[in-house]
Amino acid sequence: MRIGIVCYPTFGGSGVVATELGLELSKRGHEIHFITYSQPVRLELLSNNVHYHEVTVPEYPLFLYQPYELALSSKLVDMVKLHKIEILHVHYAIPHAYAAYMAKKMLQEDGIYVPIVTTLHGTDITLVGSHPFYKPAVTFSINKSDAVTSVSQSLKDDTMRLFDIKKDIHVVPNFIDLEKYAPKFTDCQRAMMATDDEKIITHISNFRKVKQIPDVIKIFYNIQKEIPAKLMMVGEGPEREPAERLCEELGISDKVVFFGNSNEIDKILCFSDLFLLPSLTESFGLSALEAMASGVPVISSNTGGIPEVNVHGVSGYLSDINDVDDMSKNALHILKNDELLAQFKKNAKEVAKKFGIHEIVPQYEAIYEDTLKQCMVL
Repeated sequence: MRIGIVCYPTFGGSGVVATELGLELSKRGHEIHFITYSQPVRLELLSNNVHYHEVTVPEYPLFLYQPYELALSSKLVDMVKLHKIEILHVHYAIPHAYAAYMAKKMLQEDGIYVPIVTTLHGTDITLVGSHPFYKPAVTFSINKSDAVTSVSQSLKDDTMRLFDIKKDIHVVPNFIDLEKYAPKFTDCQRAMMATDDEKIITHISNFRKVKQIPDVIKIFYNIQKEIPAKLMMVGEGPEREPAERLCEELGISDKVVFFGNSNEIDKILCFSDLFLLPSLTESFGLSALEAMASGVPVISSNTGGIPEVNVHGVSGYLSDINDVDDMSKNALHILKNDELLAQFKKNAKEVAKKFGIHEIVPQYEAIYEDTLKQCMVL
């Protein structure tokens, strides 16, 4: 199949999943065309089966906000015609599904029919999409898609609750390439992060308010009071500076490392002992899955799609939102017993296996094939 993929090209979960999906599909013999405003961060190598097409938005003084949707829909039309793309897979309802529908209608004028598969990832539904200004457009875009998928049952339930959806929504969870998280590093490299007697705690996110960054700091503060530990904070966002100030106020700045965005997440996780994810909500919890694939147990909030990933008492522990004391207690319960920690690490890897890329990508292929067959009937 010749598949067009539209996504955000950033470090966010939806962009990462879309890129990894495209790369795996290319390995399975499909021709993949990424269509977005810059090259996706995880798209390191282009090949005969992987192509990138940049969407440029001309700047006109007439527009206070430049119309990306118009530029994207026009680019989609051009690329479908030029490369004979058979199906579009768009990640995020707006603006991508909205732009794809406009492209689809323009192509129909020329006798070309290209079906749209829309994957819902989270904030396109729970935050942006549910805003009254955008809700009609999101509802329309979902209902006009030829197939719709959601990364968790929780997100599907939220979508059905928040919108008047007529389409069936397939739950296809996020996935991970387990081979990328196999240990490839020597113990001596761990010394760059912590001493032998220190436990390494990690948090990875976009540092937005929903990630509860102050809770991450407070949980670690409680941990380091009882055992030697270091905290690795990976990512960039508006909550980073306040987090650095909070570390100074608590007197733990020397025990916390802020990496910013990093392409060495696998190395950081390889040496981590525990992962913290006390979010207000997560549609899935991809960062938790990445940690688990590296054999890192997860201390998280019990919200959204996280319980579908982190199994309580097996791969880690779940606590109520904002319950810093319970999360701290659970963290120390695991970290204080080396034998128990080793068991949780083993369990985390086992749970992650069911989200392996080779388990999930065939589900998308089946959806593409079914959608194309349905369109041929029409």
